[in-house]
Amino acid sequence: MSGCDDVPTIQPGVGIPANQKLAAHNAEVRQEVIRVADNVHVAVGFGLANSIMIEGTDGVIIVDTTESVAVAENVKAEFDKITDKPVKAIIYTHNHADHILGSGVFVGDDNPEIYAYETTPEHIDKILQVIRPVIYKRSMRQFGSLLEDGDVINAGIGPFLDQGPESIVDMRRPTKTFSGEMTSLEIAGIKLELHFAPGETPDQIFIWLPDQKILLSGDNYYHSFPNLYAIRGTAYRDVMDWVRSLDKMRALHPDILVPSHTRPLSGADEIYDRLTNYRDAIQYVHDQTIRQMNNGLTLQEIVETVNLPPHLAEKPYLQEFYGRVDWSVRSIFTGYLGWFSGNATDLEALPLEEEAAAMADLAGGIDALREKAHSALDAGKFQWSLQLADHLLVLNDEDTAAGDIRMKALAALAEREISANGRSYYLTQMREQGGLKIIEPDPHNIPAAMLAAFPIGQFMQAMRVSLDAEQSADVDMIVGFAFTDTGEDFTIHVRRGVAEVTEEFPENPAASIRTESFVWKEILAKRRNPAIAFASGDVEINGSMIDMLSFLSLFQPPDN
Repeated sequence: MSGCDDVPTIQPGVGIPANQKLAAHNAEVRQEVIRVADNVHVAVGFGLANSIMIEGTDGVIIVDTTESVAVAENVKAEFDKITDKPVKAIIYTHNHADHILGSGVFVGDDNPEIYAYETTPEHIDKILQVIRPVIYKRSMRQFGSLLEDGDVINAGIGPFLDQGPESIVDMRRPTKTFSGEMTSLEIAGIKLELHFAPGETPDQIFIWLPDQKILLSGDNYYHSFPNLYAIRGTAYRDVMDWVRSLDKMRALHPDILVPSHTRPLSGADEIYDRLTNYRDAIQYVHDQTIRQMNNGLTLQEIVETVNLPPHLAEKPYLQEFYGRVDWSVRSIFTGYLGWFSGNATDLEALPLEEEAAAMADLAGGIDALREKAHSALDAGKFQWSLQLADHLLVLNDEDTAAGDIRMKALAALAEREISANGRSYYLTQMREQGGLKIIEPDPHNIPAAMLAAFPIGQFMQAMRVSLDAEQSADVDMIVGFAFTDTGEDFTIHVRRGVAEVTEEFPENPAASIRTESFVWKEILAKRRNPAIAFASGDVEINGSMIDMLSFLSLFQPPDN
């Protein structure tokens, strides 16, 4: 790809051309309810994740519940055409939002038990409380949820993610969890085994139906090279745990495999071969990355060295529609060694403005740098053009050409990108450059019951990471919190840029609050104005209201 004619034209509402392999991958995520056995059906293509219904004698079991109320309602309507038996149980294969946020729809009036691994609740709390703002923003980019019609070809493992500012969610917390390697259940006459199988998440499980030799694999297998690292941001995924979990799965020799993304598989030999190649691809990338680390190569050198061998790279189910090998190499390297590449040059980095100014000076001035960025774009060197445009923007280049160059480079990179994640990220940042704003979801789209179910301790601890260090640099103040409905007490001690949260009431607070936990959750979730809550008497203040509002102002919400 080179020359001016290869630079995409960017017009709102006009789809950017897609990588042909990624476009063909639409067949894998097309919408359909698939009957995999007389009593097992899987809804594929209604949202990012599948939902699976297992029919028993007097009820059904739902495995994974999709990402929103709207998607879950569509799936449930299809399942209701098959049977009107009540929901006896829901099983979460793991904590990811696209598997749990529609569960309220399936709960209905049946009040089923909700099963998960013992660590799933804490992972849910971490994502939805501590790092929700950054994960939300980056997820919108990764899945292209805010792009215009025609820009999203598919989401790699599903047609799209139904998330955004207007999305309504309804997640119910697990009511029963298990620990250890496995637990056996019998629900509605169906025998199940829930196996702990860390992989894409550390709380991942798979479900085995021994009488039918059906394996529900969760997210440890889907029709794409796996997301060993997600560009929306994720803690290190222990890829050798993933390999060991795949070994447990293939040792069962299932006749049918039903993943929580993409289409089900049948045939014991075919499934065994796929699981073997899948685990070999993961181990290959892991082992060769470690080998080159031990050979002394830097991170970038390893990225340029490690590729899947031909016999794996040619497999349709190992194409990089979702994860990518180079992203995986970077994650494995940093998972073992941290951020330092091994090159002393990287121990310090020039401040962004200083590096950009030096780059402009090297080019012969900002006008020359802009011309170099234009020339790189025209020559089809899109990555280099993008990097130069970033330097121009750091220098506050007033010429709108810098933003235009960046948008065109991002569009061109998206056009050839095989990973749906990469394509959507490129295109969303292109639209952001053109003025798109990623708006936080409406907090009133979270049902009160869902908000009430979160532990108040998680809300209190999450306040720490919202503290404005600059505003609180000279503050030393202790505030107490007493929650009348739960009997829980907390202290927040703001101490010159740090908020220490402890589970006790302070001896001599500068001020204190007494209220119900749900009221405080609504304030922190931005569903209720704190000044109005104070004035109404729903929150009792011991001390000055002005001091308390000043204290709360130290905890700034993230910028959008």
